[in-house]
Amino acid sequence: MPRRYLLALAALAVVSNCQGCFGCQTPVDNPNSTLPRTCESEQPLIEPQKLDILFVIDNSGSMKEEQEAVARELTAFVDQIKQAGGVRQDFHIGVITTGVYQHSSVNGLDWWQVYPNGGRLRPVPDFYDDGGINWETDNERILVGDDPEVVEKFAKLVQQGTFGSGQETPFEAIRLALMSQLTTTPLDAGGNEGFMRDGARLLVTVLTDEDDCSELARPSVVVVSDDPAVNECTRQANSLTPVPEYFRLFTQELKNGDGSPKEGIFAAIAPVGIDTKAAMEIVDNGKVKNIDCPTSNQGGMRMRQMAELFDPTLANLDSICRSSFRETLIAIAELASVSQFIEVKNVPDERMLQVNITRKDGALQPCTIANQGIVSYTKGAAGAAAKVRFGNQCRRRADDQKVQIGLLCAL
Repeated sequence: MPRRYLLALAALAVVSNCQGCFGCQTPVDNPNSTLPRTCESEQPLIEPQKLDILFVIDNSGSMKEEQEAVARELTAFVDQIKQAGGVRQDFHIGVITTGVYQHSSVNGLDWWQVYPNGGRLRPVPDFYDDGGINWETDNERILVGDDPEVVEKFAKLVQQGTFGSGQETPFEAIRLALMSQLTTTPLDAGGNEGFMRDGARLLVTVLTDEDDCSELARPSVVVVSDDPAVNECTRQANSLTPVPEYFRLFTQELKNGDGSPKEGIFAAIAPVGIDTKAAMEIVDNGKVKNIDCPTSNQGGMRMRQMAELFDPTLANLDSICRSSFRETLIAIAELASVSQFIEVKNVPDERMLQVNITRKDGALQPCTIANQGIVSYTKGAAGAAAKVRFGNQCRRRADDQKVQIGLLCAL
């Protein structure tokens, strides 16, 4: 970035402080000043924005078409993440399934099953020419954004088959993936170590045609039956772990290394209305469905509740009944990729910092501490980046063209 030489500004500062006197000091001469005497300083830098992306895929018997529909549109999703409102993204991608356990009653007999891959990042499956698929491979389980094959691998990863639990528990799967011993268990030992990075923002997206049925209890209290006209998870909702408790875990207990809560975004493509985003059950032809989403199995009451706790506008929620998920995935990527924080290096004093945001129409928006476009500046530890928070007229947008950084300095 070009350096700025604002001699007039420096002269005005001297006149203002001196008020006609002799022997006064400029701000640069103040013994406690961190302002450099010249513009010959290290180039200020915007650090790549770290984003960890976790997709939670319903792999029960009814989800083949929906998985394929998402896989077809991932190019648009990844492209939108990479644009990221003018700041380069450093992103990881991982996929887990909604299957953790199943407590069922079939012909009057109860049985309990634990799915060993519950909460574990899945490897990229192998697709064979004869139509066969191998889901248990030794392929990557964490995809990185600069991999030229990231879209192709991601499209394979979201196709997790249809042999998973019929008792979908996405909230419990998320908890296990991000808040259990899996986070410190190496990848080659079946864990998730290295996926969630310190200081990175976190996007969690759930794809399901049924509602959440999560419990912390083992075995679960809720027992699902083989009657398609009865949604046991809704009928026994008081026995499930409350949605606000999972929300508390994800927003307060999930922390960075410095103890601060991790900045997270939750999104869902779930059994809610296409236009209304309503979640209300009906029984149609002997099966439970959502009233405004006829291809669903159940109404997504808990999914909607979680989405609304994260975002009262419900911009993070869409219907599993859409014929195409392209616009949905682009909208989710926009929510995730634009933070009101950026990390910067080589800024000796926050009062010198000027960030210029180029808007979609080409207009340049300057942002400084003085004009309150920068509302906070938090210094990092020795050698670490500082965190800049935008506000007011400088709030970042998904369609921003670029973000540039410079220093106001005086000779």
